[in-house]
Amino acid sequence: MDVKIAESWKDRLKDEFQKEYFHNLIEFVRNEYKNGVCYPPGRLIFNAFDKCSFEDTRVVILGQDPYHGAGQANGLCFSVNDGVPSPPSLNNIFKEIQDDLGKPIPKSGNLERWAKQGVLLLNATLTVRAGAAGSHQGKGWEQFTDAVIRCLNDEKDGIVFLLWGKYAQDKGKIIDDKKHFVLRAKHPSPMSANYGGWFGNKHFSQANNYLKSRGLEVIEW
Repeated sequence: MDVKIAESWKDRLKDEFQKEYFHNLIEFVRNEYKNGVCYPPGRLIFNAFDKCSFEDTRVVILGQDPYHGAGQANGLCFSVNDGVPSPPSLNNIFKEIQDDLGKPIPKSGNLERWAKQGVLLLNATLTVRAGAAGSHQGKGWEQFTDAVIRCLNDEKDGIVFLLWGKYAQDKGKIIDDKKHFVLRAKHPSPMSANYGGWFGNKHFSQANNYLKSRGLEVIEW
């Protein structure tokens, strides 16, 4: 599988890549891609780690699964490719940014511009079978992404973690909120956002104010 990943991540995750569970996971993923349609494209499975290096990471957004519709997933959580309509959750994210920061809703739902500014857009599970949400859960990806979170938690200080929804909040329990700035809200999907707890969370201005307080560049959301 021809994948790209920043050298700083390769170096920090090299022990994880050698573990038995990871070998089993990659074998499972290879078979899935060989025998059916899966997302994102193979070369983009580790795109979050290619577009945002370890040393550049200042903000982490935790997602769950890649999108499972044709042409949507690009290896960055909540993000879609240029020219693909923004899914409902992403629309709600953009609406909150508009309310919070007064920024217009962008034409493209491709969040690569965030990743290049130091936002790690990390799904808990990095692959999925077409049309089958959650189909690659419980195969080892969660163990791998827990190791990523632990690495950031232990080796860095002052990261902004945005945990949206119960799944992300449960996964984020390993984060030390005395070392890092952890913000929690309901998930932006219409199912939860429409019942309160997403809109008005002001996570984007809070994240930027925190970064500014540490003398760091703010994120152009």
